[in-house]
Amino acid sequence: MPARRPTPLARAVTAACAGLIALALTAGCAPEPSVPAATTPTATPAPEVTPPPIAAFPFGQAASTTPLPQDCESILTEEILDSLEGIPLNAPGMGGGIRPDSSRVCVWAHPGAAMTRLVTIVGYAPYNPAMDALNALSTDDGYLCYRPDEGVRCEKAWTDEVLGLPEGRTLYYRDGVLVDTQYANLAPRGYTTAVIQALWPAG
Repeated sequence: MPARRPTPLARAVTAACAGLIALALTAGCAPEPSVPAATTPTATPAPEVTPPPIAAFPFGQAASTTPLPQDCESILTEEILDSLEGIPLNAPGMGGGIRPDSSRVCVWAHPGAAMTRLVTIVGYAPYNPAMDALNALSTDDGYLCYRPDEGVRCEKAWTDEVLGLPEGRTLYYRDGVLVDTQYANLAPRGYTTAVIQALWPAG
């Protein structure tokens, strides 16, 4: 039988199908849109921590009947601790803790706030070197030294030349133990007296 000629409708359907196939092939060859590479977030550098300066003193082995404190809070009254509320104690990198010579270092300060600090060192100090150091503070540096109770106390206060903030240092030596407090813009009233009374209770 002779082949049947496609009707106009069949030709239209065939053409439409061919167009769809061509469109699909063209779409398959088109380049995909580029995706921006993921960016690595930049880490924020941690603030630099600089320990506060601590004046030297000849700490070392000494004959004493006074035990050193186990921690920094036990030598302060509740009132003084309340006044220090919110101020970090021995924050990392600030130099607090126990030294190789067994002296205790208590640093009350915010890391990075070097001009507001309260540092107390409690440790053993041999009698002759300790007295020589205290005499030098009195004669050479203008410290006021006197003998309250059974110890020797030397103290001096001044004003920072750049920022105009109050600074000072108070030292108390008794029974082979030195309490050395150095402060800047942070000096709770009765602080050194509280430490002395904690180490040597009345009676």
